[in-house]
Amino acid sequence: MSEQPLNPTTDAATEPEAATTVTGSATGSAAADATAAAGSTADEAAALRAASFERARRLRQEPRFPGGPAADPAGSHHERRIRSFQPRRSRVTTGQQDALERLWPKWGLDIDGKRVLDLAELFDGLPVVLEIGFGMGEATAQMAADDPGTGILAVDVHTPGQGNLLGLADKAGSTNVRVANGDAVILLREMLAPESLDGLRVYFPDPWPKARHHKRRLIQPEFLDLVAPVLKPGAVIHCATDWEPYAEQMLEVLTAHPRFANTAADGGYAPRPAFRPLTRFEGQGLDKGHVVHDLLFARI
Repeated sequence: MSEQPLNPTTDAATEPEAATTVTGSATGSAAADATAAAGSTADEAAALRAASFERARRLRQEPRFPGGPAADPAGSHHERRIRSFQPRRSRVTTGQQDALERLWPKWGLDIDGKRVLDLAELFDGLPVVLEIGFGMGEATAQMAADDPGTGILAVDVHTPGQGNLLGLADKAGSTNVRVANGDAVILLREMLAPESLDGLRVYFPDPWPKARHHKRRLIQPEFLDLVAPVLKPGAVIHCATDWEPYAEQMLEVLTAHPRFANTAADGGYAPRPAFRPLTRFEGQGLDKGHVVHDLLFARI
Protein backbone atom coordinates (compact mmCIF):
# COMPACT_ATOMS: atom_id res chain seq x y z
CA MET A 1 0.00 0.00 0.00
CA SER A 2 1.54 3.22 -1.05
CA GLU A 3 1.69 6.30 1.27
CA GLN A 4 -0.69 9.16 0.53
CA PRO A 5 1.10 12.44 -0.29
CA LEU A 6 0.60 15.43 2.05
CA ASN A 7 -1.89 18.03 0.95
CA PRO A 8 0.30 21.01 0.02
CA THR A 9 -2.65 23.33 -0.42
CA THR A 10 -3.95 22.78 3.09
CA ASP A 11 -0.49 23.17 4.69
CA ALA A 12 0.28 26.34 2.78
CA ALA A 13 -2.96 27.89 3.86
CA THR A 14 -2.48 27.20 7.55
CA GLU A 15 1.17 28.29 7.88
CA PRO A 16 0.59 32.06 7.55
CA GLU A 17 -2.23 31.89 10.05
CA ALA A 18 -0.07 30.04 12.50
CA ALA A 19 2.77 32.48 11.97
CA THR A 20 0.42 35.39 12.50
CA THR A 21 -0.85 33.85 15.68
CA VAL A 22 2.65 33.30 17.02
CA THR A 23 3.76 36.83 16.05
CA GLY A 24 0.71 38.44 17.59
CA SER A 25 1.21 36.51 20.78
CA ALA A 26 4.85 37.55 20.94
CA THR A 27 3.99 41.21 20.29
CA GLY A 28 1.31 41.23 22.95
CA SER A 29 3.64 39.63 25.44
CA ALA A 30 6.37 42.19 24.68
CA ALA A 31 3.91 45.06 25.06
CA ALA A 32 2.73 43.66 28.37
CA ASP A 33 6.31 43.29 29.53
CA ALA A 34 7.08 46.87 28.46
CA THR A 35 4.01 48.19 30.30
CA ALA A 36 4.95 46.25 33.42
CA ALA A 37 8.53 47.50 33.20
CA ALA A 38 7.34 51.09 32.78
CA GLY A 39 5.03 50.72 35.75
CA SER A 40 7.83 49.24 37.80
CA THR A 41 10.17 52.08 36.80
CA ALA A 42 7.54 54.69 37.71
CA ASP A 43 6.97 53.02 41.09
CA GLU A 44 10.71 52.92 41.75
CA ALA A 45 11.05 56.60 40.82
CA ALA A 46 8.16 57.51 43.11
CA ALA A 47 9.73 55.50 45.93
CA LEU A 48 13.07 57.24 45.42
CA ARG A 49 11.38 60.66 45.48
CA ALA A 50 9.54 59.75 48.66
CA ALA A 51 12.74 58.54 50.31
CA SER A 52 14.58 61.70 49.25
CA PHE A 53 11.78 63.88 50.64
CA GLU A 54 11.85 61.98 53.92
CA ARG A 55 15.63 62.39 54.22
CA ALA A 56 15.30 66.12 53.57
CA ARG A 57 12.52 66.38 56.15
CA ARG A 58 14.63 64.64 58.78
CA LEU A 59 17.58 66.90 58.01
CA ARG A 60 15.41 69.97 58.49
CA GLN A 61 14.27 68.70 61.87
CA GLU A 62 17.54 67.32 63.21
CA PRO A 63 20.16 69.60 64.79
CA ARG A 64 23.47 69.73 63.00
CA PHE A 65 25.22 69.31 66.33
CA PRO A 66 23.90 67.15 69.19
CA GLY A 67 22.70 69.47 71.92
CA GLY A 68 23.04 72.49 69.62
CA PRO A 69 20.54 74.73 67.81
CA ALA A 70 17.58 72.86 66.33
CA ALA A 71 17.04 72.91 62.57
CA ASP A 72 13.34 73.79 62.94
CA PRO A 73 12.72 74.71 66.58
CA ALA A 74 9.09 75.79 66.24
CA GLY A 75 8.21 72.80 64.06
CA SER A 76 4.95 72.44 62.23
CA HIS A 77 2.71 73.64 65.06
CA HIS A 78 3.08 77.21 63.80
CA GLU A 79 1.27 78.63 60.82
CA ARG A 80 2.71 79.10 57.38
CA ARG A 81 3.29 82.77 56.60
CA ILE A 82 5.57 85.15 54.77
CA ARG A 83 8.91 85.42 56.56
CA SER A 84 11.54 88.11 56.44
CA PHE A 85 14.47 85.70 56.47
CA GLN A 86 15.79 82.77 54.47
CA PRO A 87 17.28 79.99 56.59
CA ARG A 88 20.45 78.71 54.98
CA ARG A 89 23.06 76.15 55.82
CA SER A 90 26.66 77.15 55.37
CA ARG A 91 29.94 75.57 56.27
CA VAL A 92 30.68 75.64 59.98
CA THR A 93 34.32 76.04 60.91
CA THR A 94 36.03 73.93 63.54
CA GLY A 95 36.09 76.89 65.94
CA GLN A 96 32.41 77.63 65.44
CA GLN A 97 31.52 73.98 65.95
CA ASP A 98 33.56 73.88 69.14
CA ALA A 99 31.79 76.98 70.46
CA LEU A 100 28.36 75.53 69.65
CA GLU A 101 29.14 72.23 71.33
CA ARG A 102 30.63 73.84 74.44
CA LEU A 103 28.48 76.92 74.91
CA TRP A 104 25.07 76.29 73.38
CA PRO A 105 23.80 74.34 76.41
CA LYS A 106 24.73 77.30 78.60
CA TRP A 107 24.07 80.36 76.43
CA GLY A 108 21.83 79.15 73.62
CA LEU A 109 18.10 78.59 73.31
CA ASP A 110 15.66 77.52 70.61
CA ILE A 111 12.63 79.61 69.75
CA ASP A 112 10.01 76.88 70.00
CA GLY A 113 7.00 78.97 71.01
CA LYS A 114 6.25 76.64 73.91
CA ARG A 115 7.19 78.76 76.91
CA VAL A 116 7.56 82.33 78.16
CA LEU A 117 11.16 83.22 78.91
CA ASP A 118 12.13 84.46 82.34
CA LEU A 119 14.60 87.12 81.23
CA ALA A 120 15.52 88.07 84.80
CA GLU A 121 16.65 84.52 85.44
CA LEU A 122 18.24 84.13 82.01
CA PHE A 123 20.36 87.29 82.43
CA ASP A 124 20.84 87.36 86.19
CA GLY A 125 18.67 90.46 86.59
CA LEU A 126 20.31 92.62 83.91
CA PRO A 127 18.21 94.87 81.68
CA VAL A 128 17.77 93.10 78.36
CA VAL A 129 17.93 94.36 74.78
CA LEU A 130 16.74 92.16 71.92
CA GLU A 131 18.82 92.16 68.74
CA ILE A 132 17.26 90.63 65.62
CA GLY A 133 19.73 89.47 62.99
CA PHE A 134 23.38 89.68 64.03
CA GLY A 135 25.19 88.15 61.05
CA MET A 136 28.52 86.79 62.19
CA GLY A 137 28.19 88.51 65.58
CA GLU A 138 31.21 90.82 65.56
CA ALA A 139 29.24 93.98 66.38
CA THR A 140 27.08 92.17 68.95
CA ALA A 141 30.12 90.79 70.74
CA GLN A 142 31.70 94.23 70.83
CA MET A 143 28.55 95.86 72.24
CA ALA A 144 28.33 93.15 74.89
CA ALA A 145 31.96 93.68 75.90
CA ASP A 146 31.57 97.47 75.94
CA ASP A 147 28.40 97.35 78.09
CA PRO A 148 28.53 94.35 80.45
CA GLY A 149 25.65 95.82 82.44
CA THR A 150 23.17 95.15 79.62
CA GLY A 151 22.05 91.71 78.54
CA ILE A 152 21.76 91.06 74.81
CA LEU A 153 19.31 88.46 73.55
CA ALA A 154 20.61 87.96 70.00
CA VAL A 155 18.36 86.20 67.47
CA ASP A 156 19.41 84.65 64.16
CA VAL A 157 19.01 81.46 62.14
CA HIS A 158 22.51 81.28 60.64
CA THR A 159 24.39 78.46 62.36
CA PRO A 160 27.94 79.65 61.58
CA GLY A 161 27.06 83.11 62.93
CA GLN A 162 25.61 81.60 66.09
CA GLY A 163 28.78 79.66 66.70
CA ASN A 164 30.95 82.67 65.87
CA LEU A 165 29.12 84.96 68.30
CA LEU A 166 29.34 82.40 71.10
CA GLY A 167 33.06 82.03 70.47
CA LEU A 168 33.67 85.78 70.39
CA ALA A 169 31.73 86.35 73.62
CA ASP A 170 33.60 83.53 75.33
CA LYS A 171 36.96 84.87 74.18
CA ALA A 172 36.12 88.35 75.48
CA GLY A 173 34.89 86.99 78.79
CA SER A 174 31.39 88.38 78.19
CA THR A 175 28.64 86.57 80.06
CA ASN A 176 25.80 88.92 79.08
CA VAL A 177 24.97 87.38 75.68
CA ARG A 178 22.35 84.73 74.95
CA VAL A 179 21.86 83.40 71.43
CA ALA A 180 18.35 82.50 70.30
CA ASN A 181 17.79 80.30 67.28
CA GLY A 182 14.64 80.68 65.19
CA ASP A 183 11.91 83.07 64.14
CA ALA A 184 11.92 86.38 66.02
CA VAL A 185 8.21 86.86 65.33
CA ILE A 186 7.39 83.72 67.33
CA LEU A 187 9.70 84.95 70.09
CA LEU A 188 7.97 88.33 70.27
CA ARG A 189 4.47 86.93 70.03
CA GLU A 190 4.67 83.93 72.33
CA MET A 191 7.84 83.84 74.42
CA LEU A 192 8.30 87.33 75.88
CA ALA A 193 6.34 88.77 78.77
CA PRO A 194 4.72 92.22 78.44
CA GLU A 195 7.12 95.13 79.04
CA SER A 196 10.08 92.81 79.54
CA LEU A 197 12.54 94.39 77.08
CA ASP A 198 14.63 97.52 77.55
CA GLY A 199 15.29 97.95 73.85
CA LEU A 200 15.25 96.44 70.37
CA ARG A 201 18.02 96.57 67.77
CA VAL A 202 17.53 95.75 64.10
CA TYR A 203 20.73 96.49 62.21
CA PHE A 204 20.93 96.07 58.45
CA PRO A 205 18.00 93.72 57.91
CA ASP A 206 17.50 92.25 54.47
CA PRO A 207 16.13 95.12 52.33
CA TRP A 208 14.35 92.80 49.89
CA PRO A 209 14.89 95.36 47.10
CA LYS A 210 12.52 93.90 44.50
CA ALA A 211 9.03 95.40 44.66
CA ARG A 212 7.33 92.01 44.77
CA HIS A 213 9.42 91.13 47.85
CA HIS A 214 8.71 94.29 49.87
CA LYS A 215 6.10 92.32 51.83
CA ARG A 216 9.00 90.30 53.28
CA ARG A 217 10.63 93.32 54.91
CA LEU A 218 10.75 93.04 58.67
CA ILE A 219 9.82 96.61 59.62
CA GLN A 220 6.09 96.66 58.94
CA PRO A 221 3.10 97.94 60.97
CA GLU A 222 2.20 94.38 61.98
CA PHE A 223 5.72 93.78 63.28
CA LEU A 224 5.59 96.96 65.38
CA ASP A 225 2.27 95.80 66.80
CA LEU A 226 4.11 92.76 68.18
CA VAL A 227 7.09 94.78 69.41
CA ALA A 228 5.25 97.52 71.31
CA PRO A 229 3.70 95.37 74.07
CA VAL A 230 6.98 93.66 75.04
CA LEU A 231 8.98 96.91 75.27
CA LYS A 232 9.03 98.89 78.49
CA PRO A 233 7.76 102.49 78.27
CA GLY A 234 10.64 104.63 77.06
CA ALA A 235 12.53 101.66 75.57
CA VAL A 236 14.06 102.46 72.20
CA ILE A 237 13.78 100.57 68.95
CA HIS A 238 16.96 101.23 67.00
CA CYS A 239 17.10 100.43 63.28
CA ALA A 240 19.92 100.97 60.82
CA THR A 241 20.10 100.39 57.09
CA ASP A 242 22.19 101.44 54.11
CA TRP A 243 19.33 100.89 51.66
CA GLU A 244 17.75 104.30 51.06
CA PRO A 245 14.26 103.12 50.00
CA TYR A 246 14.07 100.84 53.03
CA ALA A 247 15.20 103.66 55.32
CA GLU A 248 12.37 105.77 53.95
CA GLN A 249 9.87 102.99 54.58
CA MET A 250 11.20 102.47 58.11
CA LEU A 251 10.82 106.17 58.87
CA GLU A 252 7.31 106.26 57.45
CA VAL A 253 6.12 103.14 59.28
CA LEU A 254 7.67 104.06 62.63
CA THR A 255 6.41 107.66 62.45
CA ALA A 256 2.87 106.49 61.72
CA HIS A 257 2.70 104.01 64.58
CA PRO A 258 0.84 105.45 67.59
CA ARG A 259 3.03 103.74 70.20
CA PHE A 260 6.39 105.06 69.04
CA ALA A 261 7.90 108.55 69.01
CA ASN A 262 10.94 109.70 67.08
CA THR A 263 13.84 110.73 69.31
CA ALA A 264 15.30 112.92 66.56
CA ALA A 265 14.27 116.53 67.12
CA ASP A 266 13.63 117.15 63.44
CA GLY A 267 11.55 114.00 63.05
CA GLY A 268 14.05 112.41 60.68
CA TYR A 269 17.08 110.17 60.92
CA ALA A 270 19.40 110.12 63.94
CA PRO A 271 23.20 110.23 64.10
CA ARG A 272 24.83 106.87 64.68
CA PRO A 273 25.02 106.37 68.46
CA ALA A 274 28.48 105.79 69.86
CA PHE A 275 27.47 102.40 71.24
CA ARG A 276 26.72 100.98 67.78
CA PRO A 277 29.97 99.83 66.18
CA LEU A 278 30.45 99.71 62.46
CA THR A 279 29.22 96.35 61.25
CA ARG A 280 30.61 94.23 58.46
CA PHE A 281 27.51 94.87 56.35
CA GLU A 282 27.80 98.58 57.01
CA GLY A 283 31.38 98.59 55.83
CA GLN A 284 30.38 96.80 52.64
CA GLY A 285 27.65 99.36 52.03
CA LEU A 286 29.95 102.31 52.64
CA ASP A 287 32.46 100.84 50.21
CA LYS A 288 29.72 100.87 47.59
CA GLY A 289 28.90 104.52 48.30
CA HIS A 290 25.74 103.79 50.29
CA VAL A 291 24.51 106.22 52.94
CA VAL A 292 23.72 104.64 56.32
CA HIS A 293 20.66 105.82 58.23
CA ASP A 294 19.93 105.24 61.91
CA LEU A 295 16.43 105.51 63.32
CA LEU A 296 15.73 105.68 67.06
CA PHE A 297 12.12 105.62 68.25
CA ALA A 298 10.98 105.43 71.88
CA ARG A 299 8.06 103.34 72.98
CA ILE A 300 5.29 105.57 74.30
